[in-house]
Amino acid sequence: MTAVDYQSLIDAPTWSFIEATNAAYPPDTASLTIADQRAIYDRMCRVFFQGYPPGVTARDEAVAGVPCRIYPGADPVVIYLHGGGYVVGGLHSHDDVCAEIRARTGLTVVAVDYRLSPDHLHPAAFDDACGVVRALATKGPVVLAGDSAGANLAAAAAHALRGAGVKILGQVLIYPGLGGDVNVGSYITHAHAPMLTRDDVLFYKDIRHGGPPPEDDPTVYPLRDTDFTGLPPTLAIGAECDPLADDARDYAARIIAAGGQAEWVEEKGLVHGYLRARASVPRAAASFDRIVATISRFAKGETL
Repeated sequence: MTAVDYQSLIDAPTWSFIEATNAAYPPDTASLTIADQRAIYDRMCRVFFQGYPPGVTARDEAVAGVPCRIYPGADPVVIYLHGGGYVVGGLHSHDDVCAEIRARTGLTVVAVDYRLSPDHLHPAAFDDACGVVRALATKGPVVLAGDSAGANLAAAAAHALRGAGVKILGQVLIYPGLGGDVNVGSYITHAHAPMLTRDDVLFYKDIRHGGPPPEDDPTVYPLRDTDFTGLPPTLAIGAECDPLADDARDYAARIIAAGGQAEWVEEKGLVHGYLRARASVPRAAASFDRIVATISRFAKGETL
């Protein structure tokens, strides 16, 4: 197989972002202790922290027993599930992302501090996501959003809560890992991509379960569900230079094939984790514009 020419695919601003990330979060971080990984990840996120836009406030409050950070605004509520391989991240890692979504949409945003692995193995994070969605949806419709592992949890909750009286207006899945075949497609083509490698994906897959995961459980792998009917309108965004890229494409295709509404977008030249680059990389800024606009459309009950 021909090696991918990342020097031509990835532009200079994105390379600067990659280099800044690697300086704060060395590629061998996954080999360190879990405590060290979390501390390094949190410090790395602070490097890119943009602060709160004017007028945005937040408070920490439990929802369904799960710690959450609430950015008050209008209804409907946007529930945000953060990335981090189910191992790192929390209310601080995506704090400014959620604050900016609040500022640009005017909507209330609720960030979910779900339990992390390996301290809490599956289905702990899934149960937390479902609990928050169920609790908030009793008060009115919600919009789901998340990146990477958080996008997996958002989709898994959407699948699990169908027919349960929960109204999800739409879901925005940002470079999601949804359980695609790790031996084909983007998992092989972009096995050595900057920011996330296939080996990283395999590490995080197993650590979530304390060993090999169940292969056909849709609470783990939404892409392996046998029923894609009844799902909310979905925007699935893949980063081109990411082993997970095909998961977004394949997930959207399954929903469309089942008669639902979905759109797949491949963000050219972007890498896993590019949300943190939205202030410095024009391509990432354009993608964030798309994310915010779609959340706003879903909140109004509009279709794709």
